[in-house]
Amino acid sequence: MAVQIVVAGALIIDGSLLVAQRDRPPALAGLWELPGGKVSPGESDAEALARELREELGVQVAVGARLGAEVPLGETMALRAYRVTLTAGSAQPHDHRALRWVGSAELHTLPWVPADTAWLPDLTAALGQCS
Repeated sequence: MAVQIVVAGALIIDGSLLVAQRDRPPALAGLWELPGGKVSPGESDAEALARELREELGVQVAVGARLGAEVPLGETMALRAYRVTLTAGSAQPHDHRALRWVGSAELHTLPWVPADTAWLPDLTAALGQCS
């Protein structure tokens, strides 16, 4: 059985990271995550992430290097994060309850979607490189 890849984008501008608050499913509603979504058949990770961020946030991005390790989600899914650079648009919460810009000091205070917590050290380091 093929593993479903889910991609997430780390958009960092001026030392702040864009995070998104989930609206659904009920078990994850209210928790924060890096925005993104599932890779469709025939899409590369980068193509899927650019599409998902356009749909979810209304922005265009350039997808950069992988951030941190792949995070397994059970036996059938795997989560990958990438650095992204904003190329056009202004982020709006089309598919989330809210969006927020956070600095490295706030990262560990947010209630995160459990899978995304694996990247907190990598995100802290990435934010530290920007300051």
